[in-house]
Amino acid sequence: MFHLVTAVVKPHVLDGVKDALQEIGVTGMTITEVRGFGRQGSHTETYRGAEYKIDFIPKVKIEVLAETAIAEKVAETIATAARTGTIGDGKIWLTPADRVIRIRTGEQGSDAL
Repeated sequence: MFHLVTAVVKPHVLDGVKDALQEIGVTGMTITEVRGFGRQGSHTETYRGAEYKIDFIPKVKIEVLAETAIAEKVAETIATAARTGTIGDGKIWLTPADRVIRIRTGEQGSDAL
């Protein structure tokens, strides 16, 4: 069995998260630039003297497909590396995945990771 570990974090912590995941043996991940808001809501910024409202905050979504046995360790590693202690640090969730297939070779299961 496998789990998809998904994290939405601040963009400036991405390099630290990537390095921390490589240290525990993660060999692949998918990164997507996303925008959203949580409890921090929106805020106002000033550009060239004009104020404008920022409704959605830039974030980075990290997805790592891992065997169930190490999925919790992956989530803990991301949480530790991404934590700044300020509002908007992000969220992590784990989703079960029944099968994994590598398209190029047709390998399945652990061999496909």
